Amino acid sequence: MADPALSHAPKPEGATGVLVLADGSVAWGRGFGAVGSSVGEVCFNTAMTGYQEVMTDPSYAGQVVTFTFPHIGNVGVNNEDVESAGVPGAIGCVVREDVTDPANFRSTGTFQKWMETQGKIGLAGIDTRALTRRIRLSGAPNAVIAHDPKGNFDIPALVERARSWPGLEGMDLAIKVTREANEEWEGSIWKLGEGFTKPEGNGRPHVVAMDFGAKDNIFRNLVAAGADVTIVPAETSADKILALNPAGVFLSNGPGDPAATGAYAVPVIQKLLEKDVPIFGICLGHQMLALAAGARTTKMHQGHRGANHPVLRKADGVVEITSMNHGFAVDNAALPDTVEETHVSLFDGSNCGIAVKGKKAFGVQYHPEASPGPQDSFYLFEKFVASLG
Repeated sequence: MADPALSHAPKPEGATGVLVLADGSVAWGRGFGAVGSSVGEVCFNTAMTGYQEVMTDPSYAGQVVTFTFPHIGNVGVNNEDVESAGVPGAIGCVVREDVTDPANFRSTGTFQKWMETQGKIGLAGIDTRALTRRIRLSGAPNAVIAHDPKGNFDIPALVERARSWPGLEGMDLAIKVTREANEEWEGSIWKLGEGFTKPEGNGRPHVVAMDFGAKDNIFRNLVAAGADVTIVPAETSADKILALNPAGVFLSNGPGDPAATGAYAVPVIQKLLEKDVPIFGICLGHQMLALAAGARTTKMHQGHRGANHPVLRKADGVVEITSMNHGFAVDNAALPDTVEETHVSLFDGSNCGIAVKGKKAFGVQYHPEASPGPQDSFYLFEKFVASLG
């Protein structure tokens, strides 16, 4: 369903950017960042801060992020807030207001220039409320985002490109954003005036983390909770993981369809479960843990993305305010008897956490590493590391 605020109107004077949806709707704006065009799925994020972390989160691979908060880019950029260096994150972003000069003591550059160097396309001057409403009513659409300083666009060709893109369902993107080799992680969480601190103490439990497109702050939080971390690529076999003598295995977040990634990852996770290895999964990792335990996943209508999502912890009724980024979910209407639902979204009742009965294995759909986002859920890292003793 086309939104009247997103119509195929003639290009207005001064328009140097455009968002073209697969249904033919067009939103004109002012381009910034990289010049060119990219195709992907359009989503929206409700966070008020942390746009650099959002844009560098590998879970946004293949997506254009619409920021509902109107002032994006105003605090500039810095090297410390990058969540995954050298790995594709969001392909572009849509914002309401033009990006102004940065006003923040941590800034080392402008958002506009950073977007250009990262090859990401930005589009300002868009009615982001209308676009968000379009996504909420009709689901996350496929679209092309384009930027040309001269304002030359072939709209019919862009519409066709958006329509011909296959979409995220059935797409394995984890393989495109994972590490190529094992890596020993050292740094802990960031502190003002200190940067990224180093772990202290000996005899820390060894966690092997499967990288499906992980955010770096997850590893920092595992270290802060008391673990030593070895990161391995997404297609690492169970035998190679077990050869590293892990006290526990972590399953990271990542982009794409969990069922597609699960084609090679689920058998590995099932073997780890058979060996009674403690497991903790976040986001995509949570979904694949569920698949390994016999559950199923589904594509969501609009997804959950933001730093202000309430989640109910069913064991005691506590509500956690969480950071989320996912377009697929574990189907809580079809959980097997071997899986207990531990958390649910208070927005729509969708699954946000599971535990595998009889195993030290659990996962959550949200992001307890909080980058960006609230820190209500750091206890999950401590819970996992405490179970490794």
